[in-house]
Amino acid sequence: MRRFFATLFFLFCALPATAAEPTLEEDVARLMAEVKDDSFITFNVENDLFGGGTDQNYTSGVRLTYFNLGTPMPRFAAFIDRALPVFKINETTSVFYSIGQNLYTPKHITLAAQPLNDRPWAGFLYGSAGLVTVRNNFVDSVEATLGVVGPAALGEGTQKFVHKYISNSPAPQGWGNQLKNEPALMLSWERSWPSRYGTEALGWTAAAVPHLGATLGNVYTYANAGLTFSLTPYEGRFQDHPIRVRPAMPGTGAFVVPEQVFNWYLFGGVETRAVARNIFLDGNTVADSYSIDKKPFVADFNAGLAITYGKTRLSYALVYRTKEFEVQDDGDVFGTISLGFRF
Repeated sequence: MRRFFATLFFLFCALPATAAEPTLEEDVARLMAEVKDDSFITFNVENDLFGGGTDQNYTSGVRLTYFNLGTPMPRFAAFIDRALPVFKINETTSVFYSIGQNLYTPKHITLAAQPLNDRPWAGFLYGSAGLVTVRNNFVDSVEATLGVVGPAALGEGTQKFVHKYISNSPAPQGWGNQLKNEPALMLSWERSWPSRYGTEALGWTAAAVPHLGATLGNVYTYANAGLTFSLTPYEGRFQDHPIRVRPAMPGTGAFVVPEQVFNWYLFGGVETRAVARNIFLDGNTVADSYSIDKKPFVADFNAGLAITYGKTRLSYALVYRTKEFEVQDDGDVFGTISLGFRF
């Protein structure tokens, strides 16, 4: 019997090793070499009007993003590669640029005075640049954001224009109380594991994608972690989650699916943030301004659907954000719509 097991062990060891499955980095590198239309532009709108039907707290966010797969690296990329040990440039590294504007208001926008038990009025206008790279089976992204908080962010004019000519809503009266002008700077890093928990069956691909990250700056400083679920036909597996507005995990808006056919992408998830600074609640960094006590932990729950045809993708998601400050009555419900084009 001992000789039998010894012989069996020898035969097992002598069997040829099975080929290792390709890593996500290898899959993406191959895809990038084959794809011709490697640029994406995405317009994203987040608004409580087509979510909870309200006009308060985080009332609006818009973001326009240009993302390019494997483009020649800009000059700042080499500095990031040297300065950040958690980020490395390789043949999958891609670049993105965004511009956007966020608006924050108290619950009652028709009051001219600042309510003492509500959040400050604030606008945020910004531009950002970032890099995304795939290493082994995880994805790293870094983003630098520059902008301005205060009247220079043009929040008052934007909201009054939208309320008068688009939504036919009451004119906001309290923008005279908004935070003062302040330059804005944020640096963000995030890592996700798209292939860690996934399965393919019956022509569908399902995945649970964990992520974590951190943001440092005078606008936001927080650590974040979360989990996103997705379900899509197998041929639609090379899609990133639709773009969101920070502090949510932004995403790239990239999608590579067969043309001339409809493809769908069902997604949902949760992200939690441990918040050390939120200028839209804490008030200006140096200047004297109104502020309110924030909650140290905030969570976003979302669920949505993206539909792709050819080189166009349209998505909608409903988001519930837990209370952000201590005396807030309820959490926020808002919708997020993205329209993306590949070219």
